[in-house]
Amino acid sequence: MRVRAVVGRIGFYVLISLITAFMAIPVLWLLFAPFDRTPSLSTSLPEWTWQNFTGLLANPYALTSLGNSVLLALGSMVLVTVLGALAAYALSRVRIPGRDGLLYALLLLSSIVTGTAAMVPIFLLMFELNLIDSQLGVVLVLSGGLLPAAIFILKDFMDGTPRSYEESARVFGAGPLQILRDIVLPVVRPGIATIAVWTVVNVWGNFLTPFILLRSPEKSPAAVVLYTFYTEGGQANLGLISAFSLLYSIPVVAMYVFVNRRYGFRFHGGIKR
Repeated sequence: MRVRAVVGRIGFYVLISLITAFMAIPVLWLLFAPFDRTPSLSTSLPEWTWQNFTGLLANPYALTSLGNSVLLALGSMVLVTVLGALAAYALSRVRIPGRDGLLYALLLLSSIVTGTAAMVPIFLLMFELNLIDSQLGVVLVLSGGLLPAAIFILKDFMDGTPRSYEESARVFGAGPLQILRDIVLPVVRPGIATIAVWTVVNVWGNFLTPFILLRSPEKSPAAVVLYTFYTEGGQANLGLISAFSLLYSIPVVAMYVFVNRRYGFRFHGGIKR
C-alpha cells in the first residue's frame, strides 16, 4: 500500500506538470514571438529584434485603439456598477409584486438574447438615436447587456446587509442616499469589486458590438484593430499580432496586479463601529 501511494503521488505530480507545461505554451509564445524576427506558430527561442514593435508603432491606430479600449471599459464599468448598485438596493429593500420573477426573467433574457441575436434591433435603435459611430452608443449597449446579471448578483449582496445598520442610521437622521453611500456600499464592497472587474473583462475583449456600431478607425478599440492585422486573403501577420497582443494584455495584467496587491483577492467589506 505504501508503494502504491508513492506511485500514485508521483503520477499525480507528473500529470500536474504536463498540464502546467501545456498551459504555459501560449504564454511563452506571447512572450517570445513579439521579439522574433520571423515568428511562427511554434514556440522557440526568438531571433531578437524590435522590428515588430517598430512596425506596430507605424500603424496610426494601434496605440489609439488601446486608449479607446480603456475608455470603453472604464465607462461601462462606472455605468454598470453605479446603476447596478442603485437598482439592486431598490429591489432588495422595496417589496414589489413579482420582483423575483422579474429578476429571473431579465437574467434569462440577457442570457438567451445575446449580442449576436439582438444586433439588428440594437443597430436600428442606435441609428434612430443618432449614436452610430459613437463610443457613447457602444458603452450604452455593452452596459445594457451586462446590467441584468450585475443587478442579480448585487441584489444577493444587498440582501445580506443587516437592516439594523440602516435603522440605526435613520435614527440619527441619515437619508436613503447617505445610507446607501456610508452604510450599505462599504458592506457590499466585495460585490462592487467583483462586478467592476467582471465588467472590465467583458468589455475589454468584446469585438462584435464596436465592430458593427463604430465606423471611424480612430474610434475603434483594440479588439477591432487586431482584426486588421490580417491580409485580404486571411493570412495573419504574426509579427504585428504578437507584438500588439503583448501590449493588449498589459492593462489586464496591471489590473490583476493592482487588485491582488490592494485586496489580495480577499475582498473584505464592513463598516466601522
